[in-house]
Amino acid sequence: MIRENITHILKELPPKVTLVAVSKTHGPEKIMEAYETEIRHFGENKVQELIAKKPLLPDDIRWHMIGHLQRNKVKYIAPFIHLIHSVDSEPLLAEIDKQAKKCNRKIDVLFEVRIAKEETKFGIPVGEVQLLMEKPLPELYPNVEICGLMGIASFTDDTNQISKEFKEIQTLFNSLKEKYSNKYTRFEHLSIGMSGDYKIALNYGSTIVRIGSLIFGERMYHQ
Repeated sequence: MIRENITHILKELPPKVTLVAVSKTHGPEKIMEAYETEIRHFGENKVQELIAKKPLLPDDIRWHMIGHLQRNKVKYIAPFIHLIHSVDSEPLLAEIDKQAKKCNRKIDVLFEVRIAKEETKFGIPVGEVQLLMEKPLPELYPNVEICGLMGIASFTDDTNQISKEFKEIQTLFNSLKEKYSNKYTRFEHLSIGMSGDYKIALNYGSTIVRIGSLIFGERMYHQ
C-alpha cells in the first residue's frame, strides 16, 4: 500500500518538488517500504525518535528535522542531519552553528515562519524574519546555510484560509530571495504543504512537501 500511495503522490508533484516522507511514529519496516520505492528524504519530529531509528536504516537516507527543536538536542543530530526546517530563533541558529563547527560541516536550515492563526504553532512572526535576515548571518554563523523558509498552515477545512497563509509566506519568500540573493546564495526552498493541504501548497511555489499519513496511514502512537 505504501508503494501505491507514493506512486500516486509523485504523479501529482512537479519534477523539482521534493517529497519528504514524514515517518514519525512509524517503525523501520514501514520506512524501508518507502525506501524501496526510491524515497530518500524522510522527516522526523522528535530528536529522540530520529536518533533511535537512524542506525537501523540505510546510510544514504537524507533525514529532515521538521518538528520543534530544542537547543540542547541539536548536538545529537548535528553530525548527520540533511536539513533542519524548524529554526525559529536566532539562539537556535547559533547553537546549530556551534554544533556544526564541532562536526566540521555546514548544516542546511530553513527559517520556520508563523503563518497559522493558531496560538500553538511555533515560528518566527512574518515581520521579524526580514529583520533577522538583514543581519550579517553568513559572517556570524559560517557553519549554517540558510536555504529558505518553512511554514505550517492553520489546521482547518477552510481552503481560502490555507491559501491566504501560503500566499503570505510565498510573498515573503520571493521578496527575501530577490533582496538577498547575493548574501544567501542557496536561498531556494519553500517547505509548505502536508497531507491535507499539499495540493494547495503547490499553487504557491512549494519546493518541499512533507507528507506522512497519505503515505504511511494514520500515525502509530504507542501507549
